[in-house]
Amino acid sequence: MTTTQPSSALVPVSVIDPADAALRQAVAAHLARYTGQTRTHTESDLRAFLNWCAQRGLDPLAAHRVHVELYVRWMQETRRYKPSTISRRLSVVIGFYRTAVIDGVLTASPADHIRRPHVPPESPTLGLSHLQFEAMLQAGRASVNVNDFALVTMLGLLGLRIFEACGANVQDLREEHGHRVLKVRGKGGKVVLTPLPPAVQRAIERAVDNREEGPILRNRQGGRMDRHAATRRLHHLADDAGITMPRMHPHMLRHTFVTTMLDAGVDLRDVQIAARHADPRTTMRYDRARKNLDRHPNYILAAYMASGT
Repeated sequence: MTTTQPSSALVPVSVIDPADAALRQAVAAHLARYTGQTRTHTESDLRAFLNWCAQRGLDPLAAHRVHVELYVRWMQETRRYKPSTISRRLSVVIGFYRTAVIDGVLTASPADHIRRPHVPPESPTLGLSHLQFEAMLQAGRASVNVNDFALVTMLGLLGLRIFEACGANVQDLREEHGHRVLKVRGKGGKVVLTPLPPAVQRAIERAVDNREEGPILRNRQGGRMDRHAATRRLHHLADDAGITMPRMHPHMLRHTFVTTMLDAGVDLRDVQIAARHADPRTTMRYDRARKNLDRHPNYILAAYMASGT
């Protein structure tokens, strides 16, 4: 049977021996199942495992269950990754070996019986409070960089993921049934039309500045803003807003989008749809984190004992 040469764009070649055609084919076959950002992130996580194997002189296609277990221990004890990160990377390894079995490269997967780390039901990210979010919006509106206000509104008022906001183009703006909308390319290449509230529309139009093409969000050099530049801009805005956070990052504003909607009384199912969460449990993780602090029993006890304190 004749096989076509896998596209090098699908293979993390930096960690694969050029002579190892079987491994290259297996990796290409697995990554070909994904598109867009999902493929990019899957490749990154798979590269981490292939790198770990290469550093130990281990052929990934000859690995046993114990090797995958050692990889998990290494992520936990040496790299000290969070359980959610370990679980995600392990899922990629499990998927890679499952594809290898489906394609007949392996007879059995060495990752079939690996125990996944426990991921807490609460999201570790708390997001911004209502007042902090207002301060970020005000700092973005007052900034001399026209991209700042658009960035904050796209993340915090539209709930876009950072790659969705940075990947948005001027050509993605359109009118649909009387609404100004933005065509968003999400996970797995899914495309949705997101309506723009007036404040977001004004912020985006200011950033677009009458351009007819190109990225909506630009860096200081006029090129497309990436996640690193966006994170730096958010750090500056947080400083201008007087917000002290241990680690300000773009996902914090997407989290704020969810919790602010819940605080405003929006139904959980509607929030799930707006956030484009495939699983309602993802939305509920955000809600639990909010309730754990806002409704913590400590406040009830302190109020009950107020007369004696």
